[in-house]
Amino acid sequence: MNQFVKSLLAVGITSALSISLISNVSAATYEIVDQGEVSKLKYTYAQHQNSAGDMAISGTNLYNFPVQFDYLDDDDFDAIEIYVALRHLNVNGLNDIEDSDALRAGNPTANDLAWVVRWLQDTSSGTGSDIEYQKVGDTIPMTNFGGVTTDYNIWDVTFEGTETLTRSTVDIVSGITDSGISYGTATAPYLPSEPHIDAEGVEHTFWVREHGMRGFASYDLGAQVLEIVPFETVHAGGVSAVLDVSEEGVAVGFSSYKVSKFFDDAINEATGGCADPDIVPGRMTLEACVAEVQLRSSADIYHSMALKATLDPNGNPVVEQLGLLVTPHPDDTRPYSSYALAVNSQGVVVGYADGFNDETVTDPAVGERRDYHYAVVFKNGEVIDLTGDHTDKGSSRAYDINNAGIAVGHITRAINGKGVEKFFYVDTNVSKEEVNMISPEDFFSGSDSTARAINNSGLIVGEGEIETHNESSSNPRRTAAFVYDMNDDIFANLNELIPCNLRQTYNIIEARGINDAGVISATAVVKTDRRDAKGEIMLDSSGSPLKEDVVRAISLNPIPDDGEVCTAEEEGKVERQGASLGFGSTWLLLAILGLRRKFFSFYLN
Repeated sequence: MNQFVKSLLAVGITSALSISLISNVSAATYEIVDQGEVSKLKYTYAQHQNSAGDMAISGTNLYNFPVQFDYLDDDDFDAIEIYVALRHLNVNGLNDIEDSDALRAGNPTANDLAWVVRWLQDTSSGTGSDIEYQKVGDTIPMTNFGGVTTDYNIWDVTFEGTETLTRSTVDIVSGITDSGISYGTATAPYLPSEPHIDAEGVEHTFWVREHGMRGFASYDLGAQVLEIVPFETVHAGGVSAVLDVSEEGVAVGFSSYKVSKFFDDAINEATGGCADPDIVPGRMTLEACVAEVQLRSSADIYHSMALKATLDPNGNPVVEQLGLLVTPHPDDTRPYSSYALAVNSQGVVVGYADGFNDETVTDPAVGERRDYHYAVVFKNGEVIDLTGDHTDKGSSRAYDINNAGIAVGHITRAINGKGVEKFFYVDTNVSKEEVNMISPEDFFSGSDSTARAINNSGLIVGEGEIETHNESSSNPRRTAAFVYDMNDDIFANLNELIPCNLRQTYNIIEARGINDAGVISATAVVKTDRRDAKGEIMLDSSGSPLKEDVVRAISLNPIPDDGEVCTAEEEGKVERQGASLGFGSTWLLLAILGLRRKFFSFYLN
């Protein structure tokens, strides 16, 4: 969580100001500071910021993605052209291949470059799961200090003989503590291997990496990165993540602690697995075979365990397992996992864990029913279920906890015969028999809502759905960010708390964090000049810039209420523009960045 501001006077003033201001939703009570406009990529997404306003930012959709055309041959270019011919009529903003000769020469037009990147990413009809092709990570970590946004490179490296980063990593800086500890999760880059000659004498190059997802922390903004080594590293190096760090230097997240049966079998199987000599070394190296199993698997390759790590500037953290919610039957091979998402100044940790549908089970059968995961608190050596009776409840997660022990998240409740996610807050100080999740009224009864963060004054932020139609993958409901005061039971749409003249410019869709000065980290949809895959502004037939919607990291700073009353037009009653994000909706973007969520894709193998 974002940490306690040391001046009690400042906390008192900003707390009283913030709580009183959100009661009048027709007037502005927050100003917007745009933190995320950068020239090299399209989208930026807010992570947490500390009490000084230093923000962690994620970015994606890099312009001029560094495709390594030297590794493609004529058959590959033929496959790309067929791929495009079958799809270009159904993809907004892209045309058929424009210049085949230039493409094959490694100098594609922006349109053709966009298609090659899409082909490399596509895991169903492209080469995204083929270990013999370049990998696209395209998730870029950044930090903003004093209004200046800069890159934060973790483990990515340049291609040999160049100054170009591979951009094959998936990296997120999750936050920066007041004391300057930055932290997050990142992967090693995919790099081309030495040529391998198969049993038929054919040469192959495989794109492999040293390890998958690893948690990290840094005391000097990435100059030296301290890695959290997973508990279990067999086969593929394991996985770990750091998702929060307290001001006291306690990090929480998760780590692999056991290999899944299917993954172990795939590696050790002598017929069709990596132990099959016809495959290794007949077709590929062992390293490539393991990587291929990972890329093509849709199942968890590791069981994960919540962790707590006491950080050390010298790189020697003391790491401990926090345990599981349930003890499975010894013969039950299904993955059982737990995840720690936040820690407060007292070292109390919250997150979620796999559990049984019947919370009273103490002697489970091999196939004990287990459809959900449940919000938990890790405290005094126990893993405590915050959900209570599971009878009428589904999955839940706890995303944050403040220093008073109030945790927030979401829980699935049955409303009018349908499962609906509702944000909650809960006091973790009471005994587990007295734990009671409180779900305040939000946008409407059928709105899915989630609380992402809470500060020490009891202000909660998150997002919820604001449309009532039946959603689908092609027509999702729009969301809006909210702020809720748990002390006075006041709920407000953050789009109704910004100045009138900004309400049609910024559509705030999610709030990710709130510090003790009341400053909110959020992500908004904004309209901007449309750029092609090379970053060049696109023009219409009259020479005017085309426009498109992008998402942008912003801060919302509390301001005094000036009594301004907005007109109906200024209220921003604009039509949804779901197709304007190029090849996906806002929700596709949020899914890529992690955290609509899976908390940044826990299973990046």
